[in-house]
Amino acid sequence: MDKLIEDFSIGLFFWMTILFLLLVIILKKFAWKPILNAINEREEGIQNALDEAKNARKEISNLKADNQRILNEARAERDAMLKEAREMKEAIISEAKESANNEMSKIKEQVLASIEMEKEVALATIKNQVAILSIEIAERVLRDDLSDKKKQLKIAENAMKNLEIN
Repeated sequence: MDKLIEDFSIGLFFWMTILFLLLVIILKKFAWKPILNAINEREEGIQNALDEAKNARKEISNLKADNQRILNEARAERDAMLKEAREMKEAIISEAKESANNEMSKIKEQVLASIEMEKEVALATIKNQVAILSIEIAERVLRDDLSDKKKQLKIAENAMKNLEIN
């Protein structure tokens, strides 16, 4: 350091100062503006990228919320459709049971009516056969009884008494 102070010259200092100022002016005019512009552009680019990233995050967040909402709506719709299908199934089963019960009641009534009619036909047939047999028996008895006059009178008197009683 002592050596620098001993070799110090004002002329050299003056020219070095002028050259330094000239270098600063040239750098300011030709280098600093482009460098600052490049730095500013870079800063703006970084800020724009950060803003775009922030917007992208918001969009992703919104999309996730929309997806969740759509998923919830789809689940609710699916549940509603399943509930409706169950209700339809129960209604169809209930209707089928009711229809089967009605059909069974009709068939039962028809069978009972058929049985009653067949019973009446059978009773009528039995009555006819009993009547025919009774007539045949009465005819045989009367043939045997009417051959005798006393028996004829007795039968006539009994028939008259039965008519008076009834």
